[in-house]
Amino acid sequence: MTAAASPDPSLPSALAAVDLAYSDPERARRLARSVITKAATPEVVAVAERALGMAAAASGDFAEALRHLTTAVQVAVNAHCFTRAGEAHTSLAYVRLLTSGADAALRELGRADALLDGGAPAARAQMQRGLILNEIRRFAEARGCLDHALLLLSRAGGDEVLEGDIRNNRAVANRGLRCWAAAHADLDRAEALYDSRGLAGRTAMVYHNRGFVDAVHGDLPAALAAFDAAAERYERTGMHPGLLPVDRAEVLLAAGLVAEARSAAEDAVDEFARQRNAADLIRARLLLADAALVDGDTSIARREAERARRSAQRQSQLRWAALAGYTRLRAQWRAGGRRPTLAAATRITAELAAAGWAVQAVDARLIVARIALSLGRLDLARGQLIAAGSARNTGPAELRVRAWHAEAILRRSAGDRPGAARAVRAGLAILDQFQASLGATDMRTHAFAHAQDLARLGMELSIESGRAASIFAAAERGRAGALRFRPARPPDDVELAAELAELRQVVTELRSGHVAARAPLIARQRVLELAVRDRARHAAGSGNGAVRPPSRAALRDALGGRTLVEYIELDGDLLAVAVSAQRPTFHRLGPVAAAERALDALRTGLSWLALGVGSARSSAAVTEVVERSARELDELLLGPLRGDSPLVIVPTGALHAMPWSALPSCANRTVCVAPSAALWHRAATRSRTSGGAVVLAHGPGLHHASDEVNALAQIYPNATPLSGTAARVASLLAALEGADVAHLAAHGHFRADNPMFSALRFADGPLTVYDLERLAVPPRRVVLASCDSGLASVSSGDELIGLAAALLAMGTVTLVAAVIPVPDEASQALMLRLHHHLTAGRTPAEALNHARLETTGRPGGTSTGAAVAAAGFLCLGAG
Repeated sequence: MTAAASPDPSLPSALAAVDLAYSDPERARRLARSVITKAATPEVVAVAERALGMAAAASGDFAEALRHLTTAVQVAVNAHCFTRAGEAHTSLAYVRLLTSGADAALRELGRADALLDGGAPAARAQMQRGLILNEIRRFAEARGCLDHALLLLSRAGGDEVLEGDIRNNRAVANRGLRCWAAAHADLDRAEALYDSRGLAGRTAMVYHNRGFVDAVHGDLPAALAAFDAAAERYERTGMHPGLLPVDRAEVLLAAGLVAEARSAAEDAVDEFARQRNAADLIRARLLLADAALVDGDTSIARREAERARRSAQRQSQLRWAALAGYTRLRAQWRAGGRRPTLAAATRITAELAAAGWAVQAVDARLIVARIALSLGRLDLARGQLIAAGSARNTGPAELRVRAWHAEAILRRSAGDRPGAARAVRAGLAILDQFQASLGATDMRTHAFAHAQDLARLGMELSIESGRAASIFAAAERGRAGALRFRPARPPDDVELAAELAELRQVVTELRSGHVAARAPLIARQRVLELAVRDRARHAAGSGNGAVRPPSRAALRDALGGRTLVEYIELDGDLLAVAVSAQRPTFHRLGPVAAAERALDALRTGLSWLALGVGSARSSAAVTEVVERSARELDELLLGPLRGDSPLVIVPTGALHAMPWSALPSCANRTVCVAPSAALWHRAATRSRTSGGAVVLAHGPGLHHASDEVNALAQIYPNATPLSGTAARVASLLAALEGADVAHLAAHGHFRADNPMFSALRFADGPLTVYDLERLAVPPRRVVLASCDSGLASVSSGDELIGLAAALLAMGTVTLVAAVIPVPDEASQALMLRLHHHLTAGRTPAEALNHARLETTGRPGGTSTGAAVAAAGFLCLGAG
């Protein structure tokens, strides 16, 4: 009887290299090569060669992967180590999937099955089969294989780590089958199994998959929370995050956060190119192409899509080649000029459908239909639109919105304009639901990008109708939808408060000017801002309390004697609908570019005059420019709307930064500005009564702020004054909770790069939008006596982010805020007169108009600091 050979002591190292192959390919290579250089047994060499092949695959070098894995099979078979040969065939199957397709991969798994006689290796092979079937989107078969893998493992006595791996992969199959509860149950069990063994690195993979499940389910806040948890675990354990940055950026893009997604994609392309990771580079290039396309950069989109397509074809990754071809098609279509041919677009649509890219196939069908319509091929166009429209009731919001877009185009092409308008409304209702699911203001604001083409179609249909009421309704449906939902508090509000407090401390230190080394503080500020932003995005929307558009009768009743003017931008032209006690009227005003040029000259001139520098001659010249620009804007924007009734203005685009009081038609007229008619109506009809606290606070660095607060305290003898070091953000927020009136005099800073960090500066640092959103009940009336406090970032759909916009969304009825820099001393006089009129019972819009006339001495004046201050402040909200 021959004694059993003792195991090679190098075997554990070789097996460790296998475990590291995908998480840390370079370390796995070093370990496997060190094993091979020793006089190892054939079994150990086979295992080490398998590790080298897996590491090569993880880095995208599939030719090298095939060479090592084939060697592993040969060495194992020659040494009669059939289990090791079967394991190598299992790893080889995944490479075959990427290089030769699913059939070749499944044949490789058949060879593995013939060599594995049960136990954990057979379970692992079944898991690999399930993984491959997941990749080719045969989810039902994949789940069957993974169920079988768990059965085999149970019969073999179990293996906690392998069971966790199987469940992690089965969650992907359940995700594909839209079995959300089952997917989460598998992930929860996998996490528990890994935790019991102290495998924090593997739990990172669980959170990574959890993010996938939540993203496909449409719960983007939960997806981002899971991805962030995965990133923290990858970093803590030293594991490479793989495609996590790309996956997370895809969620950001789905939420409409284009700039962030594009930046992340550019970083990923650079990183994978540096690693020479050709496989993952395809995904990164496709993400960059998608983000660039949404950003309007069609040349970069086409370039990156073409690079991804060629790379996918070289690697025989046909699914990704199809997706890259689709992305290039979209870029060609958006770029105009030489449009894609009908044959090419049809071929790409078929490739997408065969590869299982459902959302993309719907969009490609829309492109085919539009090309067909342009060629007069109506039957082909209708066939494509019908196929695309069939997805309008299932799948993620993005898919359903596109499907309703297809249905609207189909009905319009058949001459059914009312039916097309109903389809537009149905698609926009899905967007409303999607926005309601998002708690973070920035995510909800940018989500409208998914429906901007649909809203545009709705506007075109309404204009074709020629009915002003229809045009007004279409404009309202596509305007400032994010502000109709109250921002949600993140679930870990205490941690958010701590991060905001530290951020204030860092910013204060930077402002002190006494810091020797600024770079570390600037870096810390960046880290904290990212942490605050990401934590806020984990909050889910409540979906409740959305502001609904008022009926025409309700809006007319609320307006009383006012006229509401809603501006619309379409194809480079400005349009307007005026609503009053009479029938609504529609007006074509002129080119947007002309208004933007005049507005830029007006704002620049007023900002220069606010500085109070220069000679009398230069001031006179600037004043002439300001007055000429104001007249041009007045004639363009208000000229066709003759009358002297009080105005409610709903701006669009650049007009959100308009100092309306500077226009001659507004010189002796009450004016209030609102993001939408729906939000104005909510504010104007709120039942909340006055009688709450009055808060008066000022920040540092304003010469007249202390005198201003002291003077206001005489007007409001029961007010809560916060001055000097007492005006700290925490104290201020506590005082603002549920207040009736709040007057905040502080330096304002609008952050165009990140408007959620637009702020007012107080004793311990900035009061940001994130701080304000932590209020449960905002003040009823707010005066922001600071420069630029009324500015907002404006994105598609006239979605707004800024200090004033945040307060309006939360339920503040009226704000008075500036949209330009304003001189301190002149502002103080204006503010005192404003509050005198408020306490006398005038509405905020009336009070501001009276204060403006009293401090300037004449309507329309712009040559003094007082007049500049009067022009710069707006009444926002109910008025």
